Amino acid sequence: MFQRITGLEECAKYRHTMRQISEMEAMTESPLPPVGAERPTLKTIAAATGLAIATVSRALKDAPDIGEETKRRVRETALRLGYRQNRAAVRLRTGKTNVIALLLSTESDVMNHTSKLLYSIADALRGTAYHLVVMPFFRDQDPMDPVRYIVESESADGIILNQTKPDDPRIRYMTEHNIPFATHGRTDMGLDHPYFDYDNESYGRLAVQALSDRNRRHVYMIAPPRNHMYARHMIMGASQEAAARGMRFELADEITSDSSADAIEVDIACRFASNPPDAIIAGSTTGAIAAVAGAERVGLRIGQDFDISAKEAIRLLHRFRKEMIVVQEDVARAGNFLAHAVMAAIEGRAADQGQALEVPQASDFRTGN
Repeated sequence: MFQRITGLEECAKYRHTMRQISEMEAMTESPLPPVGAERPTLKTIAAATGLAIATVSRALKDAPDIGEETKRRVRETALRLGYRQNRAAVRLRTGKTNVIALLLSTESDVMNHTSKLLYSIADALRGTAYHLVVMPFFRDQDPMDPVRYIVESESADGIILNQTKPDDPRIRYMTEHNIPFATHGRTDMGLDHPYFDYDNESYGRLAVQALSDRNRRHVYMIAPPRNHMYARHMIMGASQEAAARGMRFELADEITSDSSADAIEVDIACRFASNPPDAIIAGSTTGAIAAVAGAERVGLRIGQDFDISAKEAIRLLHRFRKEMIVVQEDVARAGNFLAHAVMAAIEGRAADQGQALEVPQASDFRTGN
């Protein structure tokens, strides 16, 4: 789909493919019931499929004893009929909300990382009994506030959160209150809980190796906020590898990868105006783009005066500068894993895998040349 398109024939094929995709998307849209029509119920779906009401109910709950073909047929029929669960009735009957809350910082890399995580979690919950609610928290807000609100108001059955800290009070609180949860990131608390994480220590180490292979000797790192666990991992991996290779390692102290693009661009322009480092490691996609803009602002050329290594969840950076050394982080896998892990925790069953770590390899670091 994304290969170079040349010639009228290839353009025609491309447009035909895109038209087919649009038609397929239109076919999957949930129809609105006619005005005045009765709201579809489990009984309506049962009548349409020829299945028992109990079977329909269990299929919609993704019960393990119901076959996948039956589940698919029930879900397609429910979608066609415009069926929606009465969440108030479900809560009265079971005490459950069928809601999973995703807590996100407003400082996250929304353009790349966060959007992919949000989509993949929502996609994993499609066809299940659960709905996703996103709860943002702000820089000046106590990160405990949304967690306390959910627990005290009983407004969700489970929680997914990211940007974990070595000693994270949110995780301790949820553990003490027996709240089902899963985290995108690890802690250093000695508590066993479901998580999916990216091996940022390996990322930092391999990023330095890739820059060293291009004869770079002075690394400038734009790390995540240092109170986050993944920042500790990334800094450790990069600094230790730089020391082992006799390279100079410098950590940006006025900005982080969560800083605004304007702040990062200005910081890089000021730092690289004289005696500039010849290598950059960025902890976010936005940070990488802003860093290149800052270096170019003072006349430096990527691939000649400096190189930069970054990671991303959505393929974007090589469209910006093909010389960038980029590694893909599989955030879609992370979101899918976290959704299934928290559903398993809510339902009191063992997940297929409770913890997972994505480990990058040296061969994953590539330029767009």
